[in-house]
Order: sequence, then structure tokens, then C-alpha cells
Amino acid sequence: MLSPIQSVSNNRSLFLDAYRGLAVALMVVFHFCWDLQHFNYLEFSIRDPFWVHFRSLILTLFLTAVGWSGYLALQSNKANAFWPRDIKLFISAAAISLATYLAVPNQWIYFGILHFIFVASLLTRPLLRWPLLSALLGASILVIYKQTDWLLFPNAFGFITEHLISLPFRTLDIVFPFPWIGVVLIGPILGYLGWQKYHIGQSLPVQILAFMGRHALPIYLAHQVILFSAIAGFKMVLDQFY
Repeated sequence: MLSPIQSVSNNRSLFLDAYRGLAVALMVVFHFCWDLQHFNYLEFSIRDPFWVHFRSLILTLFLTAVGWSGYLALQSNKANAFWPRDIKLFISAAAISLATYLAVPNQWIYFGILHFIFVASLLTRPLLRWPLLSALLGASILVIYKQTDWLLFPNAFGFITEHLISLPFRTLDIVFPFPWIGVVLIGPILGYLGWQKYHIGQSLPVQILAFMGRHALPIYLAHQVILFSAIAGFKMVLDQFY
């Protein structure tokens, strides 16, 4: 059961850190399964409903945390901290693009989760002061996306990659603006409602998740290199004996 209120050292919210850490943990599981599938240790399609919903859950956790943490930074008079974070995101996104371009030039990541978070943070920042309005706009985007085809642009991606910018049609990761900008816009309402104040105890799993949440960016940048290399190495050793 959640119960208020928990004090957190360094003005950090253990609940928010663990919330973001859960997204990181699920992302690691997702990529671990993808790597196993790549090396033929598992068989599944990434387009199966389970994996589509699993990815959507990860994105929802990450992106609501973006709006939520932005609101808290503004309320704590830490708006000056936005730009250093933005610079880190920009550099990290560029590094992901460069690394994937060198490794898989036909599927390199040019607008993945980090790219989207960078752009969405800038676009939604003016609404952080009005969390109710932000949530209303975000919910409206989700409803419109779900109930109509107004925000569906089925041919836009192909048109952009074929006629406007020379980009591969297939990419290892892409996050489209809709409906995900709406999810970011919902995030500030969680801070306004005080979710960050809820007490979730100090158990070992909570501490692990909170650690992962506090170091989400470096874990994101490093985890797939480690996982992929470990499984590739395991396969090489196994192939020597079988």
C-alpha cells in the first residue's frame, strides 16, 4: 500500500526514482529478449500484441516521468538544471545515432526514444506551469488518436524517408510524435497530485529500482552493448563445443 509522506535525501523522490527505474528494468528485459531472438535462442515477432503492449508500457513509464520530473524541477526552482540535462540528452542521442550508423547503416536510429525525449521536453516545457491544462491537452491527444484518424499519418514516414530526407525506411528504434507527446503532457499532473511524496518503503528491490532510475541515461547507453556482447560471446563459446 502507498502511504504519504516520505522524505528523500537530496530532495529526490524515492517513488519517482523507482518509477523511472521500473521503466529501465523493463527496457533491459525487452532488449535482452530481443537479443535472444536475434541469436535464435527465442522465437517471437516484435509485432506480436504482447511485445507491442510491453513496449508501450515502457514508453508510458519513461515519458510520464519526463513530464513529472520537469514539473518538480520547476516547482523546486531548478529550471536552470533543464539546459545541462538537455545538452546531455542531445549528446547521448547523437551518440546513439552515430554508433548505430556505424554498426548497422541500413537500420540506424535517427529518432529513437532519446531523440524524442529531447524534442518533447522542449515542446512541452511551456506547459509545465499549468499541469491541469497540460494533462487535459495530453488526454485529448490520446483520445483523438484512439478514436479518430486525425492524428494518423500512415504515409508521412515513407514520404519523409523517400522524398525529403535520405533515411532508411527500417530503423532499430523509432518513436512517433503521436500519441506519445500526449503521454509526456500527462506527466506533470502526477507531480501536481503529489505522487512523488508517497512512501514505498526501503526494501532491496525498491533501492535497486531507485538506483536504476537515478542512473537511467548511462544504463540506457551501456546496457545493450553489454547484453548483446555477452550473448554473442556465449554463442561463440557454445558453438565451439556443439
